Amino acid sequence: MLQYKHTFDAIGTKWQIETAEALSRPIVNDIHAIIESYDKTYSRFRHDSTVTQMTKTAGTYAFPNDSIELVEFYRTLYNVTNGHVTPLIGSMLESAGYDAKYSMRIQEQPALPSWDDTMQWNGTTVTTTRPITLDIGAAGKGQLIDIISTLLIRNNINEYVIDASGDLIHKGLSENIVGMEHPLDPSKIIGTVVVQNSSLCASASNRRVWGGGMHHIFNPHEKQPTQDIIATWVIAKQAMIADGIATALFFTDPKKLLQSFDFHYLRMHHDGSIEYTSKFKEGLFV
Repeated sequence: MLQYKHTFDAIGTKWQIETAEALSRPIVNDIHAIIESYDKTYSRFRHDSTVTQMTKTAGTYAFPNDSIELVEFYRTLYNVTNGHVTPLIGSMLESAGYDAKYSMRIQEQPALPSWDDTMQWNGTTVTTTRPITLDIGAAGKGQLIDIISTLLIRNNINEYVIDASGDLIHKGLSENIVGMEHPLDPSKIIGTVVVQNSSLCASASNRRVWGGGMHHIFNPHEKQPTQDIIATWVIAKQAMIADGIATALFFTDPKKLLQSFDFHYLRMHHDGSIEYTSKFKEGLFV
């Protein structure tokens, strides 16, 4: 039974870690140190982050070891989605108003640079040919969940749920049933799904919205927010994979993604119609 809860705010969202035994102070400190280090590396909202330094000048930048897995995953998504999922989306989001000051002022959209013309990764080092604005929001929170999950396992904590505002990972024998919020009516759910010893991540166009029909899931080819898909849910072993695929499903046929990744999904179109794999069927209300 998961009877202990550690709740806190970090990277702009609410976190809750449920465990069968109370987390020790050293483990809690390690969790917050990991999050701080990750944020100081990858956040485009911090003036002291590595990513912010990259917006100022071209050059060679060093990243931590976790960047290797993240960049390899992003490169695969970039290829499979024909460039629709790209860590270079940051400049487009900032021009749309989703910037470090949350100005929400919409400006003319720049053309998005291509990966190979802009940056070359060699292990944990990247060399850029111009100032760039990276945004790893499609998969970064998922990877951070995975990193904290690894920390708990390393400390012999084998029964837990790490939930970062709906993106979560579960480990253990405890029952874990998750409700899926209706994107057209947040007071309702469209169903439930069992998530056990795996991760569930969701993405929706009704989150982080502002004037002029703007939201945070941007189509870099059309220079505007996505229109057809309004919500996705993905179950995978790793939260990073589930997180990234949840974004990729806004742009790409699930069958194409399933050729490269192992996951279950549900996605909803703007007309309310849904498509899903068998994992989601039993708990649906719609």
